Amino acid sequence: MQENLQQSEIKTLPLIALRGKVLFPNTILNFDVGRPMSVRALDEVDEDELLIVIASQKNAFIDAPKKRDICKTGVIAKIKQLVRLPENGVKLSVQAISRVKILSFVSDKDYFAVNVIDAPYVSDADYTEIEARFRLAKNTFFDYALFDKRISKDILANLTGIKEPNEFIDNAISTAVFKEESVQRILVLDRTVERLEEFEKLYASELEIAKIEKKISSRVRKSIDQSQKEFYLREQIKAIHTELGDDVDERENLTRRIKEKKLPEQIEQKALKEIERLDKINPSSPDYSIILNYLDWILELPFNEQTKDCESLSLAKEILDGDHFGLEKVKARIVEYIAVLQLTKKIKGPILCFVGPPGVGKTSVASSIARALNRKFVRMSLGGVKDEAEIRGHRRTYVGAMPGRIIFGLKNAGASNPVFLLDEIDKLSSDIHGDPASALLEVLDPEQNVTFRDRYMELPYDLSKVMFITTANSTDTIPYPLLDRMEIIELTGYTDEEKMEIAKRYLIPKQLKENGLTDKKAELTDGAIREIIEGYTMEAGVRNLDREIGSVIRKIATKVAEKPRRKKETVEKQDVFSFLGTRRHTRDIALDKDEVGAATGLAWTSVGGTTLTIEVSLMQGKGEILLTGKLGDVMKESARAAISYIRSNCQKFDINPAVFDKTDIHVHVPEGATPKDGPSAGITMATAILSAFTKKPVKSSVAMTGEITLRGRVLAIGGLKEKALAAFRNGITTIIIPKDNQKDLEEIPQEIREKINFVAVENAEQVFEKAIIF
Repeated sequence: MQENLQQSEIKTLPLIALRGKVLFPNTILNFDVGRPMSVRALDEVDEDELLIVIASQKNAFIDAPKKRDICKTGVIAKIKQLVRLPENGVKLSVQAISRVKILSFVSDKDYFAVNVIDAPYVSDADYTEIEARFRLAKNTFFDYALFDKRISKDILANLTGIKEPNEFIDNAISTAVFKEESVQRILVLDRTVERLEEFEKLYASELEIAKIEKKISSRVRKSIDQSQKEFYLREQIKAIHTELGDDVDERENLTRRIKEKKLPEQIEQKALKEIERLDKINPSSPDYSIILNYLDWILELPFNEQTKDCESLSLAKEILDGDHFGLEKVKARIVEYIAVLQLTKKIKGPILCFVGPPGVGKTSVASSIARALNRKFVRMSLGGVKDEAEIRGHRRTYVGAMPGRIIFGLKNAGASNPVFLLDEIDKLSSDIHGDPASALLEVLDPEQNVTFRDRYMELPYDLSKVMFITTANSTDTIPYPLLDRMEIIELTGYTDEEKMEIAKRYLIPKQLKENGLTDKKAELTDGAIREIIEGYTMEAGVRNLDREIGSVIRKIATKVAEKPRRKKETVEKQDVFSFLGTRRHTRDIALDKDEVGAATGLAWTSVGGTTLTIEVSLMQGKGEILLTGKLGDVMKESARAAISYIRSNCQKFDINPAVFDKTDIHVHVPEGATPKDGPSAGITMATAILSAFTKKPVKSSVAMTGEITLRGRVLAIGGLKEKALAAFRNGITTIIIPKDNQKDLEEIPQEIREKINFVAVENAEQVFEKAIIF
């Protein structure tokens, strides 16, 4: 009998899979049916009963669901109305009767047919608990209904009259649009208590979301109302000023100026966008002034403005020769640039690096180049710069941000093709704020600086028309990638004769003018100038010479001021002492006499060339080698190489091999407080060591420079001109040089080549033959 009862409760009915909606008992639903399986299911409905099972799809986006895609809990619904539409569509109206569980699928080919069993809700809890939860659920729902305007008053009135909890849940939840899985979960639950708990939890969550949405909406509406109010007031103010005849429409003025400037298209679009932003910002806002400042920079930068280059070779030569004596390499390079400009009419600005000791005119010649080319001149000192923002600028997000000094210099120049001097590029440093040398890689690269981007401007600026000139005392501290981007032009020190000409042509007239005198009131004879050069200056350039001449002129000016009608003051050689005091430098030869164990070498420093005496002393000992005089690692290695060469060839020089094991060799370079380094003193050390061991003196009139190898070969060195000038100043008559440096003799002034005998050697034996008196 029980088995027959169960069989009678199971029903077999066609099924429609419902997408995006969950149907609850005792509710009515109108929807369209269009999928073939659903239409065929309607065809299989019993015409007398008009019953059909409706269950939701797990995923609404599946067009052709399978058995596994359909929820196992649904409802039996009675068809209230069925209207056939064109193209096999159906408009359906159903009323859900009861909740059912799907036991199995009878058909899933042409249409779905299922075996179902009624699944009424279970109210097995205490009445008091159910009633308490029911009231809480109703209150939560009605609180939510205050925020959801889609729930009409009629629906609320109907729901108010429902007293049964499950009926209330089924009808209430049908009015809301929630996620299907959340709603389906309430349909699946059997126990009334659990359904009320899940219902209250769902509506409580939605209530909190609705409150937040309302708060956000209110805030946005208030902001919009305020913006509309401000716009209205601004329009009123604009109308008032128009009536008064005041021209205060800043944005229109800026727009007009931007278009009149004829900027590149990308930059103009950027500027116009910034002007549009002004319309949306309150004038009292800090952002307003930041944008105005940015637009001012765009308007003041010379994007298209440039000066016309001077294409006259003769005029350029005249200006360069008139401002500076010598510097032939620099002048020739500028003349080449102008010549190419004449022929091509268009040329990228070169990137030159003037390297030389202080005082030779690196900075001043850059100014003369600007004059010769008829260009604006901008100077930027890089000494001590350690923040890359100095080059690239700061981003506009920072308070007080501004462009870098490259863009700043171009703005001040008012032209896009100035001569831009980057002074003391070898003095750059870096810290936590970045490496300025790396930032300069973009500036000084002709392939990249066409679209240089300053961080403040964030716009491409063409630097290819700029002639960049950098200066340095030495290239040792310049990073190689940066050095590789520049054309190196070396400016060597001046000879005494060149200094004489510079003093007469430039320094004395300049000092006379600065101190209010003329050549009718003061004169320095050639002897006086030479005395100042030889006795009061020791430099590669003329900076100290300028100071000393200035000191003499000022003392003459003092006398003229005390007695205006005095005669012309002529300064002779013997008068220099009374103006400048005791001689500060002597020009004695490096060695007073031929000595054993002492030789004169030549060295190059960042301030020019110099002579140095290398002394060797032998003492009874255990064959130790002592090196003193604050020598660098390279110079120490050169000393050891020289000793190894002498020792390995001792029999050739008639030296007993056993003496090395019993003798300590002490090599000393005087002026111990001054650091010394480099390989060019190798042959000088070898000569002094051989002299000490053979007891043969070294000629005091001979100086030498060259690197020595363990096989005795003499290798090429650098800075030959500066070294030759130093030897000439100190009375040296013979200089021994590596044979590979013979090509550099052309750079040495003719007057020095005539007075000094340059001996080119290939190996150490040739050095010893010329330097040691055997």
